[in-house]
Amino acid sequence: MEELQSTEILDREILEDARKKAARILKQADEAVKAQNTEWEKKIEDCIDDLNIKYADQEKQEFDKVMSRLPIDKLRLKIEKMESVLIAAEDNWYENLDRGILLKLLEKEIRERLEFINEQIESSKRLKVYIFKLKQKEAEELFKKLGINCEIEEIHSTSRYPLIKIETENALITASIQRIIDYFLHVKRTELFEALVGRGFMENI
Repeated sequence: MEELQSTEILDREILEDARKKAARILKQADEAVKAQNTEWEKKIEDCIDDLNIKYADQEKQEFDKVMSRLPIDKLRLKIEKMESVLIAAEDNWYENLDRGILLKLLEKEIRERLEFINEQIESSKRLKVYIFKLKQKEAEELFKKLGINCEIEEIHSTSRYPLIKIETENALITASIQRIIDYFLHVKRTELFEALVGRGFMENI
């Protein structure tokens, strides 16, 4: 009987000892998990902080880049606006241009250029004239005034305005309304812009 009681006491002691060991192991495991979680949380927070710093820096760089481009973009938009206004003014001028004045402008252009190739024209066996946005009769009357006998042929062109080309064996001269406009714009561009869009607009470029 005493031996049985001693065995029961021993079993309880073994079980109690095992329970305590299991409790210690579980406690250590729990502490290890908590420590690992804390470490991972710290790493995650550090990564987030690094990413925030990185993206904040990138955002600032992009903002600075955009801000630095603004004056250039503003200038480009103003220039584009001015050019579109100028083109509209050109078209309006041409649409309201008297046909007689247009022909006189072309005649003046041709006379100025003929001075340089008069000898070639006089000795030329083949003189051809090409016209664009002009009537055959208009061209014939114009060259009759200039005292030039020639063949006249209509051509296609990318020009927005009338033009005349005179071709000999050795030379080619061109008279065009676009050339006249371009020369005028080269000489009077600033004054014309001011008249079209105002001095204030020009000064704020």
